[in-house]
Amino acid sequence: MARLPQILSIVGTLAAACPALAESDQAAPEPTYEIGQPIQMVRTLQLLQDQIAAGSTDAHLGQRGLLALLDRQFMELEDQVWQDSRNVRAAVVYVLSGGRPQILRKLLSPRLIPLEDVPLAEGALAYVEGREEEAQRTLLEIDPMTLPAGAGAQLALVQAALIVRTDPRKSMDYLNLVRLQAPGTLLEEAALRRQIFVAHQLGEALKFEFLVGDYLSRYRSSIYASNFRQRLAAILTQIDFGKEPERFERILQLLRELDPRVQIDLLLLIARASVDQGFVKSALIASERVLSLAGNDESAAVRARLYRAAAQIVTPGSLEAGLLELKGFDRSLLSPHDANLLDSALALARHIKQLPGEPAETLAAPAALAKPQDTTQAPELPQAVIKAKEALTRVDRLIKK
Repeated sequence: MARLPQILSIVGTLAAACPALAESDQAAPEPTYEIGQPIQMVRTLQLLQDQIAAGSTDAHLGQRGLLALLDRQFMELEDQVWQDSRNVRAAVVYVLSGGRPQILRKLLSPRLIPLEDVPLAEGALAYVEGREEEAQRTLLEIDPMTLPAGAGAQLALVQAALIVRTDPRKSMDYLNLVRLQAPGTLLEEAALRRQIFVAHQLGEALKFEFLVGDYLSRYRSSIYASNFRQRLAAILTQIDFGKEPERFERILQLLRELDPRVQIDLLLLIARASVDQGFVKSALIASERVLSLAGNDESAAVRARLYRAAAQIVTPGSLEAGLLELKGFDRSLLSPHDANLLDSALALARHIKQLPGEPAETLAAPAALAKPQDTTQAPELPQAVIKAKEALTRVDRLIKK
């Protein structure tokens, strides 16, 4: 702990210098950096990365400069340094944390490290070089509990990634270990992000929601939170909330940790995906919630009304209301993607109204379907009819439940 102020000063200097590195091809002046052992270098890097988990953009920028500096420092160390297993483990952690793999190649050929450290170094090198089968054979044989907490947590994170497709429950165990050994660090942030998607893979809805809440309450400012939100949105768009309205309410409670604009964006993604997948009730409740949050955001409100109307036309008793809404849209306010949805929804409404037992009112054909001589548009009509039949079948199932 006596070196902590010095380390913080080094990190601050690097973070301040790095924007210039990002904006210019000319290297910025390097800070002087007296350092003795690899373990000290890794602690400096980890300190910086933990600030990334807390949301520091300066730390994120500074990481590149620090890695470039430490790459050279590692390569210039004397051979006898690597006879200490602590330094070997530090080199492994460094490479797994973003350092260049050349350092491990140097240690392994010719071998400069103790024999007992070879499997860890070889496995880590195989992993970062994409040789997954070799990494599995080597690294999965090592018990992370036999290593110091930092190295053990880093290894467990890799082990979790290596088996997540074949044994997600064991992967979850490894990720639990990471969080126990490295609380409050970038390692825990990464482990928690991965646990969320493993829980979804396992179909454990309540655990998934608990972990999402944990992440959003503790790491929503992380530099990697944007990627997390994108992946979370992909999962949420697969759920038919119309069948699980209570789950939708729980998810809404979790999303309140986010900026209102982000909440609206996620709900719009859910609504649009629900329309595409025929999750009629899900589309309706997500759209209605957007309308309750949109306020003066006219763009969000327009999209929500479109998705709601597209769902209404296949909802018993709501066809006319949905059709009236669809016919009133100003196409200039819609993206090309949403304009296509409007055309398909109008075609679907037309087909429904012409079914036996429905009033055979002739509707103005949407622009995309009104020109059969245009071969680029011709395939849209049969596809719309197919989607109409599929949607009606789904609605019929809902009615009978």
